[in-house]
Amino acid sequence: MSAINQSVTNMTDTKPTDERVRKLSPWRILLDRPELGSIAGTVLVFAFFGVFAGGSGMFALDGIINWAQVAGYLGIIAVGACLLMIAGEFDLSMGSMIGFAGVMVAIPPMYLGWPLWAAVIFAFVGSMALGALNGYLVVRTKLPSFIVTLAFMFILRGLTLVLSTSFANSTIVSGIGDKFTDDPVISAVFQGTTFHWLFNGLASMDLITKLPSGEPVVGGLPKVLVWWIVMALAAGFVLARTRFGNWIYTVGGDSNAAKNVGVPVRRVKISLFVLTAFCACLFGVLQVADVGSAAADRGLQKEFEAIIAVVIGGTLLTGGFGSVIGACFGALIFGVVQIGISYTNIDSDWYRVFLGGMLLLAVLFNHYIRSRAAATK
Repeated sequence: MSAINQSVTNMTDTKPTDERVRKLSPWRILLDRPELGSIAGTVLVFAFFGVFAGGSGMFALDGIINWAQVAGYLGIIAVGACLLMIAGEFDLSMGSMIGFAGVMVAIPPMYLGWPLWAAVIFAFVGSMALGALNGYLVVRTKLPSFIVTLAFMFILRGLTLVLSTSFANSTIVSGIGDKFTDDPVISAVFQGTTFHWLFNGLASMDLITKLPSGEPVVGGLPKVLVWWIVMALAAGFVLARTRFGNWIYTVGGDSNAAKNVGVPVRRVKISLFVLTAFCACLFGVLQVADVGSAAADRGLQKEFEAIIAVVIGGTLLTGGFGSVIGACFGALIFGVVQIGISYTNIDSDWYRVFLGGMLLLAVLFNHYIRSRAAATK
């Protein structure tokens, strides 16, 4: 009888197990992170330039600001491209939208007498309307977004050339920089640098390099970096913490299945095309504010650089998997390499070779990681 009681006790003490639940190893968890490849690539790039350009001033504060600013511009459009690609679509018109938005900002104040704030609002509204049209055509006709946005890439680039030459008799619309200086609100949002008090304080404590006059070598943080950080944090939060973020992943994984479970697929896709247009316009406005002019060739091939940065960041070309953090690391790699080459004895023409090589390596690495992850399921 005691043996029976002991057996019953052992049975009740045994915790039920669910074969569907298993503990994942840290390595497996790491492999499932889409930004793994971009973080590893960033470490390698920093190590490379640390060896070959470490004493050239590349990693001094002014050098850091230089390559960070390049990364910031690309990072802004990479954030929008990342969310759209996770949803399974592409926008090849982003680069042309940058130039078109710049012209929309510059021409009305310079030739039509508009106030600058009205021109900036006009540029954002117009760009986002074109993005919505892109998205509507894609979801309505079911044509590949590659084809639709490729058409808009040529349309917008052509319109930019027509408008600039018609009003300015040149492909460059100059003089707009003074308009930004005269508008305190627009200048505060888009032009120059910020956090001057912080850099002045660091200089007074001899924590950063100073000029002979006592002023810091770098007077503030470029606003493009502030916008990049804000956009990345907002997009990362939406993607990871909101229902809309879940919808983006679901639509990219299987749009038909997403539609069957009640996900508003059309609304999600059109919204993301609007977002990429907003990011491109923001790029254009910031660039016009910093350079002081608009040009018809601005943003040339930036759509491809954004896509490469996103792919390096671990986003699958087929959609349904990706990371805003990874896209930001991909943009950072671009900024470091593009500026870092000038600090070495390497011919700058190798930059494009690097872009193609990084894209190929990123695709192969992502394919390998996903294959390994699928094999261990």
